[in-house]
Amino acid sequence: MTRFARFLPAPILLIFIVASAVVPALAQSENPLYAPVTLLVPEVLSVRPHDPTAYTQGLLLHDGYLYESTGRSGFSTLRKVDPLSGEVLQQVSVPERYFAEGLALVGEQLIQLTWQSEVAFVYDWETFEQVGTIAYEGEGWGLCTDGQHLYMSDGTPFLDVRDPQTFELIFSGLVTLQGSIVERINELECVGDHIYANIWQTDYIVRIDKRNGVVTAVIDASSLITDDERAGLDDQEVLNGIAYLPETDTFLLTGKHWPWMFEVRFVEPEAAPE
Repeated sequence: MTRFARFLPAPILLIFIVASAVVPALAQSENPLYAPVTLLVPEVLSVRPHDPTAYTQGLLLHDGYLYESTGRSGFSTLRKVDPLSGEVLQQVSVPERYFAEGLALVGEQLIQLTWQSEVAFVYDWETFEQVGTIAYEGEGWGLCTDGQHLYMSDGTPFLDVRDPQTFELIFSGLVTLQGSIVERINELECVGDHIYANIWQTDYIVRIDKRNGVVTAVIDASSLITDDERAGLDDQEVLNGIAYLPETDTFLLTGKHWPWMFEVRFVEPEAAPE
């Protein structure tokens, strides 16, 4: 059995089967998978320094500080960062053979995924002392928590829902945009009923309804860096890193080896002039 059929919830699987056989207009009017999608853009509120050596894989805000997971084998780190100045206040290196990925805070512990090593590192969030490891199957990309569950991406169109205490897989659900699957889901940020996700090697972030996996908004962040700045980056050094600031209802966005971090609000684009 394919992973698609194996993990897709039965009601949603039935919807997909039915939708493929009915008139598109009927599918769009009655199928929740075809809900309208809002196009948004980032309104930049402030521009802050970001360490250009940081190959950002995971980003979160806690207690007034940013916690950042950086990747690449031999260069992976876990960092505590001043969100205003970009100064690295605390750092620990990951063993050279590991490529660090997504990051989440559960209680007083930080969980840091690795890409293809099928292991996550667990740290005390204050001291950065490694206090354990967690084994899992498959690749690790993005990770976030809503306080009740962990949500994990692996580069496929699926998001895994895991127990935050045991890391046990509870459910794996398909992410769709108007009935089409969404591939290369990467860094994640849990905000209320939604999960914001970078799409690897694109300038897009999608807002996913965590209850059904449906994309409700697409954010075009292509305007964040200039053409000259983009020319100095390779095709791997892309938008990645989303942290939510609940006090202001804004987000911090950055990218791999980007020199800047942007505080933004997601808004509808202005109407084109007539």
